[in-house]
Amino acid sequence: MSLIEQISACRLCRDRFAATATQHQPRPVAWFRPGARVLIVGQAPGMRVHLAGRPFADRSGDRLRDWMGVDAETFYDRDRIAIVPMAFCFPGYDARGADLPPPPLCAATWRQRVMDQLAPRLVLLVGAHAQRWHLGARDLTRTVAAWRDHAPGSFPLPHPSWRNTAWLRRNPWFEAELVPELRLQLRQILDAPDDRA
Repeated sequence: MSLIEQISACRLCRDRFAATATQHQPRPVAWFRPGARVLIVGQAPGMRVHLAGRPFADRSGDRLRDWMGVDAETFYDRDRIAIVPMAFCFPGYDARGADLPPPPLCAATWRQRVMDQLAPRLVLLVGAHAQRWHLGARDLTRTVAAWRDHAPGSFPLPHPSWRNTAWLRRNPWFEAELVPELRLQLRQILDAPDDRA
């Protein structure tokens, strides 16, 4: 059984998810192939992604694709872009209706095994959970503001959720400075000849 098949069959968090308000079953969304040039590290699928079975199949995905300057066809081409969140399943909602954080058990079980199969040229670290695991970062705004320290190999990004619209307004440098450089790096990497041929 391949690693993707093992992840897709994972039911380690069944009892945890059954105890949430949604009482849902695990549905891991594993979207990667070893040869992908770009890796997107997100938090965890939301309810819409859980239902669709495709990562970022929601308004957050629309915003992320806009930041990246790619269309949906490119975004969902697993040979070019791997999408590996810190947890593969929708974790459920908290009492206020917000997504619960990704269960650490998922990363502890799968993260290193997945990373060992990937060798991306560019990594997008979307949100605080991804930045904490990959960079040891604790403050999202400081980490994203210091994006030049990580470019061109990695770009720390805020989560593209509508909940972060106020953050984007407070930090106009993000879309004015980081986004154009991100698009440039992505274009160069995605348009480069395939050296595996």
